[in-house]
Amino acid sequence: MNRKQQLASELLDIEAVSLKPNDPFTWSSGLQAPIYCDNRLTLSHPSLRSEIAEGFKAVITENYADCDVIAGTATAGIPHAAIVSDRLELPMIYVRGSAKKHGKGNLIEGKLSKGDRVVVVEDLISTGKSSIDVANAIQEAGGVVVGVVAIFSYGLKIGTKNFAEHNISHNTLTDFETLIEQAIKKRCHSRRRTSTIKAMAKKRQKIGDRDHSCGFFFVGGAIVEDS
Repeated sequence: MNRKQQLASELLDIEAVSLKPNDPFTWSSGLQAPIYCDNRLTLSHPSLRSEIAEGFKAVITENYADCDVIAGTATAGIPHAAIVSDRLELPMIYVRGSAKKHGKGNLIEGKLSKGDRVVVVEDLISTGKSSIDVANAIQEAGGVVVGVVAIFSYGLKIGTKNFAEHNISHNTLTDFETLIEQAIKKRCHSRRRTSTIKAMAKKRQKIGDRDHSCGFFFVGGAIVEDS
């Protein structure tokens, strides 16, 4: 297996992926979907955590070799940013969801100098809004965001569109399509997972917000986006 396939397989192995075809999850973006990938669970698995760090290191070295600073998104991106910044021997900052209401009232923690080229580390990407908000905060503080990296992407068209509109490059270690391919391959090993995928194949869920709507169709055990 290649790196994308291996990581997707391991996310399934640690049960980071939950499926609820009859009672959709609400993502942080506000969208509802029958699937949720909890990448925070990777922190409890040292070998997988290390594999993710090496993946980020490779992606950053290949695509953003001239970056000066690694930035973590609060909160799930912070530990991964800390690990990969250590391996790359680069400074690290993190961006809060909102400025503190005490102390210095910082939105960005750590040292960011004007003109610093920054790579943002996320745990996952759906619509891209949280990553873009972080990028905007860094740029308003004088930094230059050269790209965003994440463990996983749901592959929504709206996410790709949002990054393109803000002219932000992004790369992920694995993605929705690869995850489903691996889930289908593994179904012979898990009767519960197989029955869940079959149930999902019979049902269509719509997800959306005020600005757009999209959905997932479940056909023959595979999941594809509808727009």
